Amino acid sequence: MPVSLFSSSIHSPLFADDDLARLFGDASDVAHMVQVERALAIVEGNLEIIPADAAHAIAETLQNLRIEPTDLAEGTRSAGVPVPALVSELRKRVGGTAANWIHWGATSQDIIDTAMILQVKAALGLQSARLEKLIDTLERQSERLATRLMAGRTRSQVSTPITLGYRIAQWAHPLIDAEAALPELRRTALRVQFGGASGINTAIAPNGPAVAEALARELDLEAGPSWHVNRTPVLAIAAWLQQVSSGLAKMAGDLVLLGRSEIAELSSGTGGGSSTMPQKANPVQSETILALNRIVIAAQAGLVSAGSPLEERDGSVWPLEWHFLPQIMIAVGAALTHAQLLAETLVSNETGLDRTLEAHPELMAETASFVLARHGVPRAEAKKLVGDAASGSSPFLESLKSASNLDVDWDEELSLQSAIAPASEMSKEIFARRLRR
Repeated sequence: MPVSLFSSSIHSPLFADDDLARLFGDASDVAHMVQVERALAIVEGNLEIIPADAAHAIAETLQNLRIEPTDLAEGTRSAGVPVPALVSELRKRVGGTAANWIHWGATSQDIIDTAMILQVKAALGLQSARLEKLIDTLERQSERLATRLMAGRTRSQVSTPITLGYRIAQWAHPLIDAEAALPELRRTALRVQFGGASGINTAIAPNGPAVAEALARELDLEAGPSWHVNRTPVLAIAAWLQQVSSGLAKMAGDLVLLGRSEIAELSSGTGGGSSTMPQKANPVQSETILALNRIVIAAQAGLVSAGSPLEERDGSVWPLEWHFLPQIMIAVGAALTHAQLLAETLVSNETGLDRTLEAHPELMAETASFVLARHGVPRAEAKKLVGDAASGSSPFLESLKSASNLDVDWDEELSLQSAIAPASEMSKEIFARRLRR
């Protein structure tokens, strides 16, 4: 079995996302930590906390510097984090007296957390673009299928008529909420980390807050107090990713059900063959999204367990973030890609949809009971009358007409077409909530 579905040469084409895997890979980790160290020297030079010539030398040397991740392996094994080995290597590269000013006033967590947030920022840019494209596609499909009637289902049972356009709008709804939440997430979670050894910048007091604010500007992040043991930013990022993943899983789960052989109302994706059954086209993309969502759920639980570190730093839980957050990012990135394919290839099976509608004339039972109530039949009696008509051996509409003895145009009152207008209105209301760019 693979150590990870995301790094396996067999499984990664299905479960992983190359762009996000590179962004959270070893080389990217090191490059972003170097970026933070360089930015720190620049702002401390500007603030005259370190000599200007030293800041210039550090910035020049580190600008395009590449450090091999393997060069930090032994130091990481010894220190538990890669930053001491990285700082030692940077000092060798810079040389001279300027080397002494590298990492001035910072601690390992400042560098690792800020580098991680820079990686998250880039990753959210990719996720946001994919999310926007997916919602756009779902909106077009919802509009295209706005009048295509289908049987609604509640708690696995046929309920009342809806439209396929409305069902698609339901898939988009949680994704639209996630899209709307992203600006606030960026504002509150993409924060620079600069607190020094115990979070109060003792080594460079009283200049800590000024350095943090300048570092945030240099790196285009938000400023604020150190959050060494307040892991709210990481938990908020993971929660947002779970929100997206859950929305995608809703869509994928519905597609699996609607594509079942005995239902066959909808199809999408490329399908996957069986090793022994030539007639099968398995819902591979939908199944993969559902599997990825379960991976996200498990990984988020791991992150939650790291959310309450002890004292001013806790080395026993901090590494859990390095392990689980990339998993969540990659899983959601891959799920968005699969969902885009599903949305683009969505095909309604007119025969299957019509067959379900025709097989369940009791779809309009709710409407029938309200029609009776409007004509003076007590609600309890109306519900029983309609229930008896739906469960009897005679056709539903015929039983209803003979049992009610009311001057009602049942054919008009119970027309399935009556569901189209409210379904279209609700769909439009859902998409109207989008933050248009």
